Amino acid sequence: MSVKALYPGTFDPITNGHTDLVRRAARLFDSVVLAVAASPGKQPSFSLEDRVRFAELALADIPNVEVLPFKGLTVEFARDHGISAILRGLRAVSDFEFEFQLAAMNRHLDPGVETVFLTPSEQYTFVSSSLVREIASLDGEVSDFVHPTIEAELKKALSKKA
Repeated sequence: MSVKALYPGTFDPITNGHTDLVRRAARLFDSVVLAVAASPGKQPSFSLEDRVRFAELALADIPNVEVLPFKGLTVEFARDHGISAILRGLRAVSDFEFEFQLAAMNRHLDPGVETVFLTPSEQYTFVSSSLVREIASLDGEVSDFVHPTIEAELKKALSKKA
């Protein structure tokens, strides 16, 4: 039996912390789907198409990973794609309460889908997409936090806003 994991998120943009979790999940599961959420309520800085493209670039070297856009409920996406595990990252204790509540709700909506928590490698515990965007918007150095192509895209996009 093939076990697929789903890693959902806005990924605005995908960071090295995200890719670290995907790389480790790709060793644990037969395949991993990174699902880039439309998330219109969050008003992402990048379009859904750009966020999918960035994720594809950052994860291109991992053969058992697929990047897909999605709208709607995560558990419905999982069910529609034959996925039995949702991957969530925990950077700090402060993430746990929200993630625990989300996992319980997802289990209520579909008891056949389990949530698996992974923690990022130590060098990424403080990295978030919002911090990366803020640093880049202030002309700070973000090369340690994102794929080189994404760094260039960030600088180009933020220079247009300035």
